[in-house]
Amino acid sequence: MLDRRLLRKDSAAIEARLKTKQPEVELSPLLELDEEIRALKTKVEELKNRRNQISKEIGEKKRTGQKVEEELSAAENLREEIARLDHLCNEKEQLLEFELAKLPNLPGEKSPVSQDKKDNVCLRSFGEKPQFSFKPRHHVEISESLALFDFKRAAKVAGSHFTAYCDRGAELEWALLNYMIDQHLENGYRLWLPPLLVRPEIAYGSANLPKFEAQLFKIHDEDHQLYLIPTSEMALMGLHREETFKEEQLPLKYVSYTPCFRREAGALGAQERGLIRMHQFNKVEMFAFALPQQSESIFEEMVTSAENLLKGLGLHFRTMELVTGDMSFAASRTIDLEVWLPGQERYYEVSSISHCTDFQARRSNVRFKHKEEKPEFVHTLNGSGLATSRLMVALLENNQREDGSIQIPLILHHYLRGMKELR
Repeated sequence: MLDRRLLRKDSAAIEARLKTKQPEVELSPLLELDEEIRALKTKVEELKNRRNQISKEIGEKKRTGQKVEEELSAAENLREEIARLDHLCNEKEQLLEFELAKLPNLPGEKSPVSQDKKDNVCLRSFGEKPQFSFKPRHHVEISESLALFDFKRAAKVAGSHFTAYCDRGAELEWALLNYMIDQHLENGYRLWLPPLLVRPEIAYGSANLPKFEAQLFKIHDEDHQLYLIPTSEMALMGLHREETFKEEQLPLKYVSYTPCFRREAGALGAQERGLIRMHQFNKVEMFAFALPQQSESIFEEMVTSAENLLKGLGLHFRTMELVTGDMSFAASRTIDLEVWLPGQERYYEVSSISHCTDFQARRSNVRFKHKEEKPEFVHTLNGSGLATSRLMVALLENNQREDGSIQIPLILHHYLRGMKELR
């Protein structure tokens, strides 16, 4: 959430920056509502001062035996008016909070300005697109010949856009997860296995509510109101909700593994076969709470960590700086890592690393304190490290051979008990 003081101070400049990310943004209704609230609060304070003055007059008159009927009536009228205005103020305050929660984070100065994702900037690339002497097969065809995952049986259980990994497919998926977690632990991240369900206030704090509720799976009944996590970022952010760190405790660098759940697959991926866009997928997530002066270096560190995972697997990828119109809602800056998928003949994102400044911390009230100074909001950062469904696609399609076998990257051999290929 954005700081109201910032919106008041330079609303025209802030609106112009927000429009590069969300063109329909209009700040004037919010600022007018903010003015109404401040005027109401001023009026309430004036009435309370008047009520206090009347209370003193009542006390003095009672001591001298004078009648106080008029003063008591005036005090009662003031009490009722104060209660009415307080209620009105609270209603307007809730409305303003709801509208403020719809505003995205301000894009940072390093982010290219555009609404067209085609303008995303390639910062660097690693390796080359593989060259085949045969027509490369789609990962679904590869799976059908090697029995790695089963979409038909998964559809019996849960419907479309789910899969069931089996035998060597499940082993390869587990090997990928273990490889990534090990690398992050070596880089000083602390491992968490958080809940897969979160309360509404936790989803709000990570900036998934109210804007993205339609994309979330949820459990709403007489006993529970919970959301399935679309990413463990949501749960990791919630671990420290309403907490204040000591300055020396930061940064905190977390890594987690969870399944992730998203409704978007049916709407956005109806034409995409296989593992490309799923309702459920596995992901290893990096997350950090940092001091403002630490956050930029941690962002670069996260990007490097994700890049090194792909380099270790020998996959060709490119590192893309996202334009303002393509970056995530909560991000001030976003860098995506995109791998080449021969079966699709295009690049797909397998990691998205975002610097969220104090946007999520303000919604979740997560602060730090320097000695006796006033607490400040922390900065939060997150990044996929990595999402395995598309990573599995990349491994299968980039390492396929003409005879139908799949070469397994060297770095995964010991996670697979020495298995070097699938055939």
